[in-house]
Amino acid sequence: MSYISDMRRYIGHAPMLCAGATVVVLNENRILLNLRSDTNTWGIPGGANELGETLEETAARELKEETNLIANSFTLLNVFSGKDFYFKYPNGDELYSVIALYLANHIAGDLRVNDAESLKLSYFGKNEMPHLENRAKAIVDWLIENGYIG
Repeated sequence: MSYISDMRRYIGHAPMLCAGATVVVLNENRILLNLRSDTNTWGIPGGANELGETLEETAARELKEETNLIANSFTLLNVFSGKDFYFKYPNGDELYSVIALYLANHIAGDLRVNDAESLKLSYFGKNEMPHLENRAKAIVDWLIENGYIG
């Protein structure tokens, strides 16, 4: 059981604040995205911080869980929050995210869908972006503006 699942038992679908980490994996200026099973939109690998976990530990765990990849280290790129990072899930759960965005360095492992959260994994350049979940779109736009995705 995750911290978010535990909290949902008490607050139901009410809005909650959640810290988490999102991981940018680049391959020749293309970003790795995952087709999310909960929204059927594309997003960036990442997820919620668990109790006692550092944000870098969250980044490493989520990267492994969702992609089967391991990063040797991470570089903190930015922290996102505010009303642009509100999301309402199809089941009615509401969330305001505080997202630590990390760049994964020195990647190892065989890329594959590793959990039920993703349907597909693929790399995209800035001119071939699929339909993104709103928080992922804001982050991808920032990455393009700052020259990470070509």
